[in-house]
Amino acid sequence: MPTTTDPAAADFPASRVRTRAEAEAYVASVCFKHGPPRLLGIELEWTVHHSDDPGRTLDAATLIAALGPHAPRSLVPDSPNRELPNGSVLTVEPGGQVEISSLPTTSMRSLFSVVAADAEYVERRLRAAGLVLGDQGTDPWRYPNRILRVPRYAAMETAFDRIGLDGRLMMCSTAGVQVCLDAGEPARVAARWAALHALGPVMMATFANSPMLFGERTGWVSTRTRALLRTDPPRTRPGPITVDPAASWAKRVLDTAIVCLRRDGGDWTAPSGISFAEWIHGALPHPPTRDDLDYHLSTVFPPVRPRGYFEVRYLDAQPGQDWMLPAGALIALFREESTVDEVLAMTSPAVGRWVQAARHGLLDPALARSARGVFELACRRLEEEPDGPAGLAGRLADFVARRLAAPADR
Repeated sequence: MPTTTDPAAADFPASRVRTRAEAEAYVASVCFKHGPPRLLGIELEWTVHHSDDPGRTLDAATLIAALGPHAPRSLVPDSPNRELPNGSVLTVEPGGQVEISSLPTTSMRSLFSVVAADAEYVERRLRAAGLVLGDQGTDPWRYPNRILRVPRYAAMETAFDRIGLDGRLMMCSTAGVQVCLDAGEPARVAARWAALHALGPVMMATFANSPMLFGERTGWVSTRTRALLRTDPPRTRPGPITVDPAASWAKRVLDTAIVCLRRDGGDWTAPSGISFAEWIHGALPHPPTRDDLDYHLSTVFPPVRPRGYFEVRYLDAQPGQDWMLPAGALIALFREESTVDEVLAMTSPAVGRWVQAARHGLLDPALARSARGVFELACRRLEEEPDGPAGLAGRLADFVARRLAAPADR
């Protein structure tokens, strides 16, 4: 989602990263790019199951045959890796989850039409091979099984296994809806960043859709979020809310441990507990480069991740085309800056309630109160959108009303 780029990024050397200050300036410039909020994007993930037995282990060969020429090179090194018919890009997550990523666009109606058509195409290909897309944010039945045999995920698995099972679950057994929004003009970036985080627990609670794991209820409405937050907290916790989110994010990135150390050959395992800042200061034999820093950025994944735009990652996968509901709400709420300010005010009681949202959902009174106001606002804005999909506001209102009326019925 290209916007105006800080020239500091172009001036940063591609060779050795010399100082922490230099690295922080680079991270801030590439992760927080400024410009009017115009471009939109969506990424959809699903777990994949055998249609005759959703609890049976998925193997790489079956998935490769189903995806055909669209299989990514992480799965088939010599694949043509063709785009989907409407231009979306298909990738595969470590456990065989399928993901489609739209191209950026300015039109919500066009975006939803393209993503829905490409999702339907993928679903048809899988169905013809005896596979189906999952409809929850976690795999409800199977233990995590990594089918991508690439150095990145082997190294991540080793690092996360030191903490517990949740890293494998996050990599292999979870699926979500991601919405990409422009960061906005310089004077508005901090407010938009704060509003996306304040809204996060409300959205998560309303669209929680992962109550099962290993065939049993976990006691959490969003088990996917539980796994993410427990994977490696310095890497996965929500970002800090400050008056200068770019500087705060850059500091956090530099203080986060490296999880992959790229080398020739197949072993990218990184020494435990060495931060990128410590690498700059000589903790490893060879100094890091800008490419190493770019790669490190890809291994930090909180609920909202700045990537030149804001990648909103806190939503569970939804059944069928229900992904349009949270995606439409987010887009409508962040198109006008006056609406962003309303969102921030309405969600102030919900700030920081990530764990409560993941565990209790809308049974949490503060989250339920905020949800009523926020989604009434979202529906009004959707009705006013000239490029809003027909009927989406009504569908969203009905969905939220049902969730508020029966918050424990999941």
